[in-house]
Amino acid sequence: MMADERLPDPELLRQGGFRLATLLFAPADIRGTERQRRRLRAFAEREDPLADAVVAMMRRMPRGRGRALFDQALDQGIDSLDDPPGELVDFFDTVEATPYWVDHRRLDRGARAVVRTGVLSLFPLGDMALMGGYLASRATKPLVGTGAIEYAATRRLIETTRWWLDVTTPGALQVGAAGYAAALRVRVVHAHVRAAMNKRDDWDYAAWDRPINQVQTAGTLVLFSLVYVVGMRMLGVRYTESERADIIHLWRYVGWLMGVDDELLPATEDDAWRLLWLLAVTEFVPDEDSKRLAAALLRSHAAVGADRGLLGTVLGELSMRVHGSISRLVLGPANADFLGLPDDPLAQAAVVTAAAGNFAAETVRQLVPGATWMQERLGTLARARYAERLGRLVEHDPTYARHMRTSVPSRSTAARREPPTARLG
Repeated sequence: MMADERLPDPELLRQGGFRLATLLFAPADIRGTERQRRRLRAFAEREDPLADAVVAMMRRMPRGRGRALFDQALDQGIDSLDDPPGELVDFFDTVEATPYWVDHRRLDRGARAVVRTGVLSLFPLGDMALMGGYLASRATKPLVGTGAIEYAATRRLIETTRWWLDVTTPGALQVGAAGYAAALRVRVVHAHVRAAMNKRDDWDYAAWDRPINQVQTAGTLVLFSLVYVVGMRMLGVRYTESERADIIHLWRYVGWLMGVDDELLPATEDDAWRLLWLLAVTEFVPDEDSKRLAAALLRSHAAVGADRGLLGTVLGELSMRVHGSISRLVLGPANADFLGLPDDPLAQAAVVTAAAGNFAAETVRQLVPGATWMQERLGTLARARYAERLGRLVEHDPTYARHMRTSVPSRSTAARREPPTARLG
C-alpha cells in the first residue's frame, strides 16, 4: 500500500452505533493514510515535559513543599511566590499565556450547551467515553498499573464525573477558575502516574508505548468531545452545528491546558472525526485488561442498589443492563461481547425508545421561545444536585492530593486487592 493511499476503515467504525454515526454525522471520507498513521504514532513516544519537570521538582523537595508551591501558584499566580523554582515558572508562564484562538464567549456557549442536557450528559461520559476508552488497551495499562483502579471503578467514575462537571460549567475555564484549576491539577496527576509507571521494571515500552503519552491524552480529549457529541445525538439531543463547534472549541482549550500537543488539538468537528478515525486504527485494540476494567465499571453501575434489599438488587441489575445496553448499541456486538457487556434486547429497545422521546422533546424545545433558556436553568439545577449527591458518596478533593501520592505495586499485588464498598446511591 502506498504511503498516501487511504487506509481501510477500522473495526471500531464498521459496527454498531459508531458505524451509524459515521454514516450520518461524519464528513464524506475521514479515512487517513499510512503516512498520517505513522505521524500519529510518533506522538506515542512523547510525554509532557513541562508537567513532568514540575513533578520531578516536587519529588526532590521536602515532602509536601513542592505541591504547596504549585497550589499557591495555581490559586494566586506564579508572581505570588518569592524565588519560585524554574520548573514552576516555565509551567505557569506557558499555561497562563492563553492561546490566540481561545474565545471565552464560545467556551461559555459550549458549556451552556452541555449544561442544558443536565444529567443525561453522564450517559455518554460513562457508557461511551469511559467504556469505549477501555478498548484502547495500551491506554489502560497505567490504570491497571496503579494497582487499585480495577477495584475502585466507582470512585474513579465519581471523580471523573466531578472533574467533568468542573470543566464544563460556564465561566469555569477563566484563568484561576474551578475548571481551569481542575484541568491543570489532573495534568499534574497524569505526570505523577507517568513518573511512577516509568519506574516500574515491568513496563513494556515496546508493547505499551510511553505511559500516558500524547496519543493517549489526545484520545481522552476526543472521547470527551466528539464521542460525547455523537453520543448525545444518538440519545436524541439536537445540537446545532454552532453548538457542536463550541463544544469542540471548549475541549480544544481543555486539551491545551492538559498539555496536548498543538498538532493533536482538533480545531473543528471534522478535525475531531479524522483524529478519531486514526485513533481507531492504531489504539482501539482490546485485551484482557480491557475486560477487567469493563467488568469493574459494570459492577459500579450494579452498586446503585447496594444495601437496599430486594428493591436495591432489582435497581442495581436494571442500572447495569441499561448502561451496558447503551455501550453495546454504540460499540457494536463484537466489541460488546469481548468486553462481556450484557445483551438484553428489552433494555436496548428501552434505550432506543427513550432516545426517540428525547428527540421529540428536543424538537419542541427548538420551536418554543424561551425553552432553551429554561432547559439551561433546569440542567444547572440537576447538575448541582447530582454533584451534592456524589459528594455524599465520595468526599470531593479538588486538589487531587490522593492521586499525587501514586504507589506502584506489582501486577500480582494489584490483582489481590479487595474491592471497596463505595456505591453510587
